[in-house]
Amino acid sequence: MFARFRVLWSPRTVEESEGHGSAKQRPAKRAHNLFEAAAAYVSACAEDDQELIDEAATWVSPEALSFGVNELACRAVIALARERDESPRTVARTLLGLRTG
Repeated sequence: MFARFRVLWSPRTVEESEGHGSAKQRPAKRAHNLFEAAAAYVSACAEDDQELIDEAATWVSPEALSFGVNELACRAVIALARERDESPRTVARTLLGLRTG
């Protein structure tokens, strides 16, 4: 019984579910949570992939996507601050090109 759930919930790509490969793999059609949507949306923005930006924006409500993007930003700034041994404020301001004074 649990193996059946694992198969249902395991991440798959569209190409795997359709039985053929592609140079660019997209997640298969299934319900997405807000963190998956945020991760896909932000990474697509960083890669300037408008198609995936538009797709990820439909996975959850705009409010949920906004919350997920905010949570991702907070976690990223905290991780960079720890890595650089700087304050999160300094890291955030540096990333945005603002004075750190």
